Order: sequence, then structure tokens, then C-alpha cells
Amino acid sequence: MKSDATSPEGYLAELAPDRAEAISRMRATINDHLPAGFEEGMGYGMIGWSVPHSLYPAGYHCSPELPLPFLSIASQKNFVALYHMGLYTDPELMAWFQAAYAEAVPTKLDMGKSCMRFKRMDRIPYELIGELVSKMTPEAWIERYEAAFKS
Repeated sequence: MKSDATSPEGYLAELAPDRAEAISRMRATINDHLPAGFEEGMGYGMIGWSVPHSLYPAGYHCSPELPLPFLSIASQKNFVALYHMGLYTDPELMAWFQAAYAEAVPTKLDMGKSCMRFKRMDRIPYELIGELVSKMTPEAWIERYEAAFKS
């Protein structure tokens, strides 16, 4: 569900307690493990991390005035979501994540192209998410992004 919050703290303040706890923990995990260079903020009504214009002046090809999005988390109607654009563009990273998830979580992975949906807050694999987000630097994301989306 899209939020009009202008900061991650404002976003969290809008959430029900169980969702706020899960999103807060996921946010802390991401901030603790994400390589330097990404910037946290709000984007598309979600808490997000992007490559700032100072590292990638071209910005997002759909809206060049925006920084290049990479990762987002959100509380949706029926689940908590993690959107990781790097998974969409890196088959090896996707294969690693799917295998690691199967070992770490007793239920099947509910995933779209870049969206992981967590319906049960007690089954969010925070340590695995931390490992996942540590695997791609801003420079590696820019390279993947340009190979996949810029032609």
C-alpha cells in the first residue's frame, strides 16, 4: 500500500505494530549490510535505497531526475515485501538466493521477478536478507542495470 510519508521514520509510524516491527528489523538489517554508496530514502511510497546522482548522474531511465532505484521494502495489504532489483538482473545471484532460502525457511519462497512476499512475520529470514543485500555494490548494480535496461 503506497504511503505519502516523506521519511522512513514517517513510514514506520503509519504501520500497525506487527508490521512496524518487521519493517524496522528489515530496515536495520539492510542498513547494517548494504555496501557503502547506496542512499536510503523514500521512493514510490516505500522505504528504498538507491544509487545517488553523485555516483550515477544519468539517474533512472524512466525518470532521469530520480536516483537509480535498487532496493525497497514495504508493508502491503497481505504481506511485507522486499524488492531487490539486482535479483532480476543477475541469474547467479537469483539461483544462490533461491537455494539459500530453501535451506533457511521451511515454507516455499513467494517471489515475483524482484519481489519477495512475506505473509508471516515470524518467517522473515533477516540473516539471509542481510547476506543478500551485501552481495551487490552500487558499481555492480550500475553495470547490471546498464546491461539490462540501457541499450
